[in-house]
Amino acid sequence: MTAPLQLVPGGLDPEPLHPTRALRPGPARTLHAIARISHGPVPLDFDRLAAEHPAIQSGLALAGDADLELRLACTGPEELRAVTAALHRAGAARVRIDLVLRALTPAPVTLRPVP
Repeated sequence: MTAPLQLVPGGLDPEPLHPTRALRPGPARTLHAIARISHGPVPLDFDRLAAEHPAIQSGLALAGDADLELRLACTGPEELRAVTAALHRAGAARVRIDLVLRALTPAPVTLRPVP
């Protein structure tokens, strides 16, 4: 039996990539997106990209159609375009951006005694 999904207020998981990222003052990051990247002949330097772009919250190295998946939290469409352009300049052969409409997590399971 699977638990129903529930909406998590505030969008994506608030846990930042680096603990210090949560302490940085700055503009609200209300535009959440997932970037799926296929790199070119040379893999992208994730640590450098994350250090240069505060919108990059976390990433996963993948085996499949994409080589890398990044969770982005942007201040608006301009920053999303800037991060996408930076990924291309860094050597990404293909970048696919999906906007996050809402984040879902499993609802807590309630155990009931059997009669």
